[in-house]
Amino acid sequence: MPDRSDDQPLDWLEAELQDSLDEDYEIEFSEPMLSQEIRKIYRDNHPDLLDRKTYFRNLLRLQAELIKLQDWVEHTGAKVLVIMEGRDAAGKGGVIKRITQRLNPRVARVVALPAPSRREQSQWYFQRYVPHLPAGGEIVLFDRSWYNRAGVERVMGFASADQVEQFFQDVPEFERMLVRSGIILLKYWFSITDEEQQMRFLMRVHDPMKQWKLSPMDLQSRVRWEQYTKAKEDMFARTNIPEAPWYIVEGNDKKRERLNCIEHLLSRIPYTEVPHEKVALPDRVYNPDYERRVLPDALYVPKVY
Repeated sequence: MPDRSDDQPLDWLEAELQDSLDEDYEIEFSEPMLSQEIRKIYRDNHPDLLDRKTYFRNLLRLQAELIKLQDWVEHTGAKVLVIMEGRDAAGKGGVIKRITQRLNPRVARVVALPAPSRREQSQWYFQRYVPHLPAGGEIVLFDRSWYNRAGVERVMGFASADQVEQFFQDVPEFERMLVRSGIILLKYWFSITDEEQQMRFLMRVHDPMKQWKLSPMDLQSRVRWEQYTKAKEDMFARTNIPEAPWYIVEGNDKKRERLNCIEHLLSRIPYTEVPHEKVALPDRVYNPDYERRVLPDALYVPKVY
């Protein structure tokens, strides 16, 4: 074995990249199980995708900053709420996954509510969202939010015109109340082109590992593309308030989308690095009279690999 005693220590980023490459490749295994023909069509339509090396280096750098943000949120008791909305297949789930990938789930959590129950439908519209708002020292990411009423509920006819109008009147003041209460509120809209959504839906149709992502609502979003566009434009016009503006993230390149969103999120929160005491691993206590018990083989998971 060669002597490495004279080697310079690796930069922390290089070390982290090497240590976690397998994990990251697994998470990044998003290329679907498609025929070579469909893969070629997709690559031909995306000639300027961000290269993997640049992506990983910047992702790891940004995730290190997210950990600093997490420490600051815990230390100061800040409350951070991030709303993620957008077209179906626009990549918001992938962005959420990269934001939370290295964070403490007790600090950063994701809220993705199902369709409202009959009881919830009879409540004040915002009522079912309120219990999930962040407390002090928490970061909450809403994977879709109360803006369902301005989008899918409106387009699909699940809400009446009066209900939609009431929503538009209420939501600005509701969000101002959240901001006045001390919540840092960020609202992101993930945008892709008509052609890109069509391509991604076709990929899901032909990928057995992603077909579960296609719901009847997703399929209807293709049929009603123009209706969703009009609903989105109305939503921006009536809910883009100074206290809680919308930020549009272009998503045709998923890697750029992730990096741009995280970079922007970090820029909108006034976090600072929190000093930490140096961690020292204590010595293990050895008891000379202790004998480890032999456990029965039936308790162990079979070593298939």
